[in-house]
Amino acid sequence: MTRVLIVDDDPVQLRLTAEVARRAGFAPVTANGGDEALRLLRADPGYGAMILDLVMPDTDGMAVLEAMARNGTSVPVIVQTAHSSLDTVVSAMRQGAVDFFVKPVAPERLIVSLRNVMKLGELETIVRTERARRAGTLGLADIVTGSPNMHRVLTLCQKAAKSPIPVLIEGETGTGKELIARVIQGMGDRATRPFVAVNCAAIPANLIESTLFGHKKGAFTGAVADHPGKFAEAHGGTLFLDEIGELPLDAQAKLLRALQEGEIEPVGSTRPERVNVRVISATNRRMLSLAQSGEFREDLYYRLNVFPIYLPPLRDRLEDIEPLAKLFVARFAAEAGKRIAGLSAPALELLQGYDWPGNIRQLENVLYRAIVLSDGGYLEIADFPQIVAQARGREESLKLTSAVPLPSAPVHIDSARPQRSHVEMQEAIPDRFLDAKGEVRQLETLERELIEFALKRHGGHMSKVARALGIGRSTLYRKLREYGLEGAVQSDAA
Repeated sequence: MTRVLIVDDDPVQLRLTAEVARRAGFAPVTANGGDEALRLLRADPGYGAMILDLVMPDTDGMAVLEAMARNGTSVPVIVQTAHSSLDTVVSAMRQGAVDFFVKPVAPERLIVSLRNVMKLGELETIVRTERARRAGTLGLADIVTGSPNMHRVLTLCQKAAKSPIPVLIEGETGTGKELIARVIQGMGDRATRPFVAVNCAAIPANLIESTLFGHKKGAFTGAVADHPGKFAEAHGGTLFLDEIGELPLDAQAKLLRALQEGEIEPVGSTRPERVNVRVISATNRRMLSLAQSGEFREDLYYRLNVFPIYLPPLRDRLEDIEPLAKLFVARFAAEAGKRIAGLSAPALELLQGYDWPGNIRQLENVLYRAIVLSDGGYLEIADFPQIVAQARGREESLKLTSAVPLPSAPVHIDSARPQRSHVEMQEAIPDRFLDAKGEVRQLETLERELIEFALKRHGGHMSKVARALGIGRSTLYRKLREYGLEGAVQSDAA
């Protein structure tokens, strides 16, 4: 749940604003002055938005905005005040406020502003992260997480960034191993230098040596020019070897020499070349098991596994699903040109209860598909039929997708029939007390049918039938004789 910091010296206004935010699905945190607000921001700047009163006795709203600008606090601010003027609005906006209210404000208007601010903040985060990625300056703030299981990962990233030590990142497919590698580089002294990613599983076996170490013109058929190779491209920066466990054994020996000696020998070259490269490798397999089975060189494993980092799967950090989903929804909705505010509570609960075998990559693709197909303001459970089918079964998925009737084949507009209403489609339920002519049925007939039903229900056990009907066994036997039902009695177990 996104937290909203509400700052106001009026206790009544503070309580009312907090209640509006709470009913809108936010978690309000209150401060009764500017000094307290700045203390809360210094302790934890991770608020989704701030609603700030301008006129306060200790530190007013303008002073809070100025302090936030000096400290680099990037929380979106909505300003509200009882005294409005054009100069006040302009000054607040120049200090970084994103919206402005004059008290009293309608609750609906405040909720809309909060949601717009959240969306704006998410889009700004996306743009800032993309700029940092291209510049090679990603940091811990660019990792979207709130899970305790990621604390160790973030701590190890900080330590790994301070040294050119080789790092091995292990984790399932789609957990974000390349992002971790980019963050390690972005926080170290190689930031802004080349970051070259190589998928070892995607390189043909006969081209691995040329791809990694390069080749000279004429070294083999088709080598019409010199090719530097990935090690040379990453000179001074970082070489990210993804899926390192898929590298063939003969290429592993050449990689080991390059790591040990700090030099490469391009195909067709007569002398080695020095390279200054920091190597970060990643795999979705357990490297120790591969080394023990002989599928991976043990000496190369120890060379790569100097600083291991294990990245937990998404199912072990379910706290990250909500912030990741918000980020993906904001991004894809902007790309698709749709006004989708987010996920409904049942839809979010569905996503948080799923195992996500494809991890973050699967979550991203599922949300992308849902946004493209959705026409509503929020993503609902029906927008995730594949997740429903896997989590709750195919029948539940079909029930959701069949809620809106669709023709099985194209129907010409002139041949289309109007759909009957739900009331018209319901079949009439016959009244058991009336006969076919609408007359009241005789008591004797109804009693006989009830006894027949009780006999079938209890398998002919007379004691159970008598108790169910609320009569004695002698009375039951007499009525069986009267209605000719003695043959329906199969046993007389007490």
